Amino acid sequence: MYGLDVLPLGGLAVAALFAGFIDAVVGGGGLIQIPALFQALPRELPATLFGTNKFSSIFGTSSAAWRYARRVEMPWRTTLPAAAAALACSYLGAMAVAWLPPAVLRPLILLLLIGAATYTFARSDFGSIHRPQHTGRREFVYALLLGGVIGFYDGFFGPGTGSFLIFLFIRFFGFDFLHASAAAKVVNVATNLAALGFFIPHGHLLPLLAVMMAACNVVGSFLGTHLALRHGSAFVRRAFLAVVSVFILKFAYDTLQ
Repeated sequence: MYGLDVLPLGGLAVAALFAGFIDAVVGGGGLIQIPALFQALPRELPATLFGTNKFSSIFGTSSAAWRYARRVEMPWRTTLPAAAAALACSYLGAMAVAWLPPAVLRPLILLLLIGAATYTFARSDFGSIHRPQHTGRREFVYALLLGGVIGFYDGFFGPGTGSFLIFLFIRFFGFDFLHASAAAKVVNVATNLAALGFFIPHGHLLPLLAVMMAACNVVGSFLGTHLALRHGSAFVRRAFLAVVSVFILKFAYDTLQ
């Protein structure tokens, strides 16, 4: 399969499972899955590897969103407008790559990640109580703005989208970590759909490999969602801080290279 032997296939399967687990809790699975694809298939076009990653991810994210929706009272009045705006703006973000290199965003994203981690560490009650802050038109407008900005970012650059969504849902809408994670999955499905709307028609997909990784992603998603639902917001908060700390180290390393 695509010049792969059993060992690289096994590595990609493990990476997809772990990525699905991380994505289901706090997002960020792409930082696991994408490097694994580039390592295993160095001769493939980057767009093909990104398309394969998105195809795999959308199944795990959809599975997590479905499981959260069955167990958590979903904030649909916020989530659906955010998802719609993200769907539209993700495609615009992908188009913007043609005139602005994504690498110029690395220092800014690093600062935003540090800010999010510092804010969360400093406020021990941050995301501990689900207390929605907005209703009516204001909720709708804020959701559109949040979804649009994050959707554009995901289409343009992408890493850490799920974690940014969780932080913003808590900071601007008063969600707890569990509800914010659940809402983030729905928005992530929308941004992944927008990306696949570009990748699949242009042939940027390895179908058999994508299906295999999607199955592993769903298994990881099941495990991650189970733990998040069982242990609640306190568990998601700890996972969020751990993953964002890894993001900061990764972005710092890449920026200073």
